[in-house]
Amino acid sequence: MLNNFSIRSLALRSLSLVLVMLALSAASMAQFRVAITFGPPALPIYEQPICPGEGYIWTPGYWYWDDDGEDYYWVPGTWVLAPEVGFLWTPGWWGWGGEAFIFHEGFWGPEVGFYGGINYGFGYFGEGFEGGRWDNGHFFYNRSVTNVNVTNIHNVYNTTVVNNRVENRVSFNGGNGGINARPTSREEQAARGRHLPPVGAQTQHVQAARSDRELRASVNQGRPPIAATPRPGAFRDHGVVKAREAGAPYHPPANRGAAGRPGNEATGRTETSRPGNNASRSGSFVHPKDISPAEHRPAPNTGNAKLDQKYQKQQEKMYAQQDRERQKLQQRQDQEHQRYTQRKAPEARTQQLEQKHQQQTQQMQQKHESQQQRMQQKQQPPRSESKPPKGK
Repeated sequence: MLNNFSIRSLALRSLSLVLVMLALSAASMAQFRVAITFGPPALPIYEQPICPGEGYIWTPGYWYWDDDGEDYYWVPGTWVLAPEVGFLWTPGWWGWGGEAFIFHEGFWGPEVGFYGGINYGFGYFGEGFEGGRWDNGHFFYNRSVTNVNVTNIHNVYNTTVVNNRVENRVSFNGGNGGINARPTSREEQAARGRHLPPVGAQTQHVQAARSDRELRASVNQGRPPIAATPRPGAFRDHGVVKAREAGAPYHPPANRGAAGRPGNEATGRTETSRPGNNASRSGSFVHPKDISPAEHRPAPNTGNAKLDQKYQKQQEKMYAQQDRERQKLQQRQDQEHQRYTQRKAPEARTQQLEQKHQQQTQQMQQKHESQQQRMQQKQQPPRSESKPPKGK
């Protein structure tokens, strides 16, 4: 009987894994972490479509990157049904990572997390969400910042939002000209807490935007003809909204497809944005056990023996800590799988669990990659400055 239970458990987990990986394959652009060395265009100026019904949450538009087309494209803002009662949307955001711009995926959760301090408007003014709130299982809309028809939706209130932030259309955090904002402790806690990745409708919405040539920044010059839609993927709906104007003049690098150089003024994309590189495919791992242990780098050689010994100890300590974190996360995920199997959870819930595990693994892997990069940069030997020859 125990063997039968183990076989059923393994079969259910394998089926769930296959389903999740198929979903990831169809939504690869939404799951991969891409790194570009020139920033996205400014956020266009547009109006919000009217809310289509109760329970819909506004998800603001943003620029995303098409690695094949080597171009940014606009993902229109849209209204999306919340995956669970009480859940809110944390928008995705671009941030300068020291050598390239990294896109951080948005997520659903009971608390709004950090989204780069970007002022997306319509309640997302850089921190938290002022567009509405949940109350006794119903979502109430703040009419002062959202477009709601009170004839059809009665769950409304009117609270004036004082926006003390400097008005701009900047679409990224850090680097030259970016938003200077850091996550609060509450926002960090929201990222670590229970949350879900974008729902299927959002993934399809992104894919539809990627397929529309008119939404490419090089074509619309930062002023997309479809700035927002009443529902995900409804690009031909009568409620579609056009951008009034670009947030700022858009001047992409002439050689944006070339390999980039380190630095915020570089053009093109770095190798970390290529699908073949593991650093850009952190989201393709579903569980920590799928990740190969980090390849230990050779001992540092800065020319200072004591310093090299110190760096070597720090490096080994980092690898050991990362191994413990991988094991701890895998153990926790295994326990959750066991509980779901014992309770005979529905297949849809099991798929949601796999999606949550995939996102946890992605976040952990990105954290470890950042730690390794910082360690590598720290251990670089000092540069020797060449002096001009003395004149005779």
